[in-house]
Amino acid sequence: MVFNQNTAKSPDAHLQAQVGRYLFSRQRELIFEMVKPEAGERVLDIGCGTGNHLRLFKEKWCQVTGLDPSAKSINIAINKLGHGVDLIVGQPEDIPFSDDEFDIVTVINALETSYNPRKVISEAIRVCRGRVFIGFINNYSLAGTRQKLKELFGMPLSTQTRFYSINEIKLMVGSIIANPEIKWGSVIYFPAFVYSFFEELEEMLPVINNPLGAFTGLIFPVKYTYRTVQHPLIEPFNIKEKARRPAPGTARDMLQETQK
Repeated sequence: MVFNQNTAKSPDAHLQAQVGRYLFSRQRELIFEMVKPEAGERVLDIGCGTGNHLRLFKEKWCQVTGLDPSAKSINIAINKLGHGVDLIVGQPEDIPFSDDEFDIVTVINALETSYNPRKVISEAIRVCRGRVFIGFINNYSLAGTRQKLKELFGMPLSTQTRFYSINEIKLMVGSIIANPEIKWGSVIYFPAFVYSFFEELEEMLPVINNPLGAFTGLIFPVKYTYRTVQHPLIEPFNIKEKARRPAPGTARDMLQETQK
């Protein structure tokens, strides 16, 4: 089965093909190997789309929250993920959550369409008290042209996207926090047709510090120091000056109250 996005009716159509499912499984392996999520951890996926990556963390018994600018995508994610998931329509450049609120923050295939990718990364760092994972399409991969890569990852062919190199992402992270402890790796090294008959070739290559994969993951720890609460404020909150962490869930609770 060959995925043809020109005739696709679903944003998840690329996952209906055997090759698409295999490539997503490779992303899953890289994400879990680098993030190592634990049951009970709070996860925010920025630019969550229809919730495919959120579902991975939900399967690991994490508390998951998704944010995406597309109401259509959020509605699909709600139907897909069911109860116990917080899903919010919002801009990745202006996240409506308190500082240090999440153990894990992921930004997966969201920088490519952002008008201010550095601000997205800055917001991810702000709301994180544990580790940030950034997944992006590698500008220097050998897996095919930009149009082919859009097809592989289910992006609309008409969408304006920018692909990044590992060094570009490192520089953006380093401009926000000093001396970040960055680890990175990549998967999906070959054009899609290779996986139709020789998946084992992909799995023979190393993942960590391999710069040639089409999907690259980069992770770094965040030491939480913020004590503010994301505005707008409805009521003042009593946060002690020496407190290392804010009142968790404050901004989210306010959002839920205003949506009732």
